[in-house]
Amino acid sequence: MVSIYVGVTDGDWFRFLAQRPDIREVNFWQPVDTRRFGALTPGELFLFKLKAPDHFIAGGGLYVSANAYPTSLAWAAFSEGNGVASLEELRERIGRLSRRFRDQAFDPTRDPPIGCRVLEEPFFFPREQ
Repeated sequence: MVSIYVGVTDGDWFRFLAQRPDIREVNFWQPVDTRRFGALTPGELFLFKLKAPDHFIAGGGLYVSANAYPTSLAWAAFSEGNGVASLEELRERIGRLSRRFRDQAFDPTRDPPIGCRVLEEPFFFPREQ
């Protein structure tokens, strides 16, 4: 049996990557450790569902692996595949989300690990689809 997983993401990450069809590997990151992610095996389908107000499946990719990497290493490995234009922007977004997940401030000088779900062959549906 083949499994499918639906991960919820914000529109900024999605729109940034949808405008870059040349990126063939993306990091569906979270400010929390996702190494224990066991919903999929490599090659299975990971879908993107947008947050409110959209609430629909907007694309996906093939699951490769899940790991935790220091923020700087996630940037070095995936660069714009993280859904942002710079390491500074990645740190800013992680900081904003980590307060929501952990109720604490993100300290970029400590280079904390983030959860990385690596996806290949990402696809993005046009809004009308």
